[in-house]
Amino acid sequence: MIEKALPSADDLTRLLGAGRVADVVVESARDTILSHIVRLRLTYKGPSDGPTTLILKTGQPARNRDLTWNGGRQEVAFYNQVAPSLPTGVVPRCHEAAWNETTRDWHILLEDLTDTHAIPTAWPLPPSNEQCEVIIDAWARFHAAWWDDSRLGMSIGNRPDQGAMDGYIRDLTARFGRFADLLGDRLTPERLRRYERLLTEGPRLLGRTHRPRHRTIVHRDAHVWNCFLPRDGGSDVRLFDWDGWRIGLASSDLAYMMATHWYPERRRRLERPLLDRYHATLLAQGVRGYGRAALDDDYRWSALWQITTPIWQATYDIPPGIWWNHLERTMAAFEDLGCADLL
Repeated sequence: MIEKALPSADDLTRLLGAGRVADVVVESARDTILSHIVRLRLTYKGPSDGPTTLILKTGQPARNRDLTWNGGRQEVAFYNQVAPSLPTGVVPRCHEAAWNETTRDWHILLEDLTDTHAIPTAWPLPPSNEQCEVIIDAWARFHAAWWDDSRLGMSIGNRPDQGAMDGYIRDLTARFGRFADLLGDRLTPERLRRYERLLTEGPRLLGRTHRPRHRTIVHRDAHVWNCFLPRDGGSDVRLFDWDGWRIGLASSDLAYMMATHWYPERRRRLERPLLDRYHATLLAQGVRGYGRAALDDDYRWSALWQITTPIWQATYDIPPGIWWNHLERTMAAFEDLGCADLL
């Protein structure tokens, strides 16, 4: 399949193996900040049990040319390496995922869930309590599926090492300088000192990722609008947009969902019950030796690092309407959870 062009009928016949595809047309298309999403409609020659629609996801040209952004390659790797080992129904089914090392073009051909699933709400409206419960259950099932898997850092993902962590701190420090210049006096002296302290203590704090147990694959953009919920109200949640995945602490996804995206009143009300539910689901999925207090410790550590989210987003040209609100919410979580003590 050639990037930016529609897959041919012959391409789809080969990939689907469910009857001869006669024609493929674009039914709809839309752009996101990072990608281009096309809904394709298929017709077949004769009877077929193949899908009548598919989703084609490709990269935005400007993002593909940005050598610092490897999201397309990461998402392709996820569907080729990680998704095949997941239980059916955790992520959308992928028919093809391809990355061109020379041109940096990529595409992913996914099952179309439009008729059966939808995102929980229109951004930025938070989901209902019941929706939050089925979403947190889905994250627990996903994290448990890769919990302490022997392939982590071997054939799947990269094992964190000192060189990578040193590079991370150097990059974060440089980006923070740009972020502080951008904000000027909108970044208070207290918050400035908080960031400076985090950068100083960063190498020590990142040592947590070196621990030999209780690691899994994490999404790293686990807001609730990266979940498809079933329209019939069931529990068949599908998790998508895997361009930032890596090996890490599961709590980083939970903190991103709650500490980064929820204002204090909602977070204070739902945070602990949802963490309780998440931990219970982990245990039900077979995770052992990970106590409830350990989850609290990891969540607090993850909430501390969430104050860096606005830095990364601002310096990757994400609109201020997103990262400015994240700044206020993550700072509130930092204070509520006593994250200063970790520094």
